[in-house]
Amino acid sequence: MRVDFDDVTVALGGSDVVRGASASVEAGAIVGLVGPNGSGKSSLLRTLYRAAAPRRGVVRVDGRDVRGLGGRELARTVAVMLQDAPTDFDLSVEETVLLGRAPHHASFGRDTSEDLRIVDEAMARTGIRELADRMVTTLSGGQRQRVMLARALAQQTPVLVLDEPSNHLDISHQHDLMSTVRGLGCTVIAALHDLNLAAQYCDGIVVLAGGEVVAAGTADRVLTPALIRSVFGVDVRVLRDDDGPVFAFRRLGASAPDTLTESSVIR
Repeated sequence: MRVDFDDVTVALGGSDVVRGASASVEAGAIVGLVGPNGSGKSSLLRTLYRAAAPRRGVVRVDGRDVRGLGGRELARTVAVMLQDAPTDFDLSVEETVLLGRAPHHASFGRDTSEDLRIVDEAMARTGIRELADRMVTTLSGGQRQRVMLARALAQQTPVLVLDEPSNHLDISHQHDLMSTVRGLGCTVIAALHDLNLAAQYCDGIVVLAGGEVVAAGTADRVLTPALIRSVFGVDVRVLRDDDGPVFAFRRLGASAPDTLTESSVIR
């Protein structure tokens, strides 16, 4: 499903934290929202799954204003993985992932064998099947993050929202997560801090700064040294590999190393 943000303005505490943001995500595409802390990434995403209402503008999924969707219909359309979702409830991993099936049930409906199959597949795809009987409260931050992704996958929606999905994950699991997302075939919008992850896995990039969309397009076109310096306040060298640009950062004014090769860059 296609997602459109049309002139969206969001206010928090009497101040506009997103101003006139417009962006489109084609059906089946993965788009990364990038920008410094406080740039409005999470606030813009919240309008899509209706955790925040725009003061102005409209958010559409498949041409329909999300404000016109019923709660259950919205939950069948958009799944969300938050950067710090509450996980202090007394449930096992499997029970938590099963919550993703709730929008597909009538009130108080029982879990079916198909639900259990979908949940098992979601746990397998996120590498947590062996944790199925563990209580979520006993898991590490990274393990909990993978549980939240599995719950979102079990929801089986055409649109997936990821708000800092790599939070708490080590480097290997960051790439595992993004590779899993890449293979889903649904429309994905992800707020990301890591520009290298965004460049490698996203079809398009939307850059926010000061609550406004300042650039949009492919990583090659958008994530230029000039833009990165202007928006993020760091210098960058851009290297190349088969997956696209690779960025090596240093603070403004820092002297460059005598040599910089791809092998010296941590991805």
